[in-house]
Amino acid sequence: MGRRTQKQRGLWIETLALARGPGHPFYEALNGWLGKHGFDAFVEEQCRPFYAKGVGRPSLPPAVYFRLLLIGYFEGIDSERGIAWRLADSMTLREFLGYEVSERTPDHSTISRNRRLIASEVHQEVFAWILTLLGKEGLLRGKSLGVDATTLEANAALRSIVRRDSGEGYREFLTRLAQESGIETPTRQQLARFDRQRRGKGSNEDWTNPYDPDARIAKMKDGRTHLAHKAEHAVDLDTGAVLGVTLQPADRGDTTSLEHTVDEAFDNLAVVVGEKAAQCQMSETVMAELVADRGYHSGAVLIAQQDKGIRTYIPEPRRGRRRWKDRPAEQAPTYANRRRVRGARGRRLNRLRSERVERTFAHAYDTGGMRRTHLRGHDNILKRLLVHVGGFNLGLVMRRRLGRGTPRGLAAAAAAARRALWAPLAPLLRFLRATRTHDCIPSPCPLPVAPALAPALVA
Repeated sequence: MGRRTQKQRGLWIETLALARGPGHPFYEALNGWLGKHGFDAFVEEQCRPFYAKGVGRPSLPPAVYFRLLLIGYFEGIDSERGIAWRLADSMTLREFLGYEVSERTPDHSTISRNRRLIASEVHQEVFAWILTLLGKEGLLRGKSLGVDATTLEANAALRSIVRRDSGEGYREFLTRLAQESGIETPTRQQLARFDRQRRGKGSNEDWTNPYDPDARIAKMKDGRTHLAHKAEHAVDLDTGAVLGVTLQPADRGDTTSLEHTVDEAFDNLAVVVGEKAAQCQMSETVMAELVADRGYHSGAVLIAQQDKGIRTYIPEPRRGRRRWKDRPAEQAPTYANRRRVRGARGRRLNRLRSERVERTFAHAYDTGGMRRTHLRGHDNILKRLLVHVGGFNLGLVMRRRLGRGTPRGLAAAAAAARRALWAPLAPLLRFLRATRTHDCIPSPCPLPVAPALAPALVA
């Protein structure tokens, strides 16, 4: 039995002899690919206006800052504090960011300060730059666009909400209503019973959170009511790449938020098409088709997309027989959309949408760790979100090059390959272990052994 003893630390150690984590090959390949395309020079040029010349101590380099946010996606870390702690303990991540063993890594407050100072437009430029590289790699077609939204839990509590008109807290407001109804000193149980009987008690028009005014009361995916934000993705249905991501109030309807997301995807594709190497890899007709679920269906949406020359594939909710007398302009786009949705291509595109758009939500928010935000304010959250989803797009490139899109995926694939390699030898290893334990060949022998190998195995 081994015992833990105090060992004398060595004075010198080779850098190459340091232990590396299972994700090291992934980060090494990612660093090489980013360096090949000039990532560091690009982000330094974009961030130059936000850095002073020769004033103060050396700041966090922009290339290090954006790599730190990418680590949040690849490692599934939700907070900047968690990213800083993970970096301090990992030799692999130190090498990914260019820090020596003896150097101190950035604190979480340094990451937060850089995020606050660097404008969201720069983060958007970095997202578009990653999309351009996807276009050069042939991972972008841009013809069929799938749009859907999901909710992100806000960093704010429902018990902290106050009235917009009077500034009262929820308990004070409820107590006043109970007293006006005849209960002079209501107990906690009486307040709870009184609150259950009220209607429309969670209206965003009446309540707000003083610490995060951008958060809205919404129902989450699991049925809970919470303060939340709405993240909307526009996804290339041919490759699964995210073409645009927007962050909007959770109570904003899908038909209203769609236009903002489509415009964002169009602006990003315009940047990609500007590169000749990427343009030749893309479809000749960019943003020709728009696919969404039935929550996005409305006459105004269909007319707006038809005016842009975009064919829609949006299933129609069950509304009964339609009357077009008051809305004659909506009739032709609605019938055309209905005909396309019922066709074979429409059914195939809607299946692709439900598969590939939901996959981006699963990777970015569930395994990627951003389902609950630790920041407040749409501007702050959007900065983190753009680089986070940009990491998902980089994972598509890594998946083509390495077979896996995350360090954990690559480590799991390597472990599975080792198990498959040693599987044929497992019976022999169990037999050798048994003979070493009992100093004899078990009887009856669990493994048939060739006569030529029997003396060697016994020895």
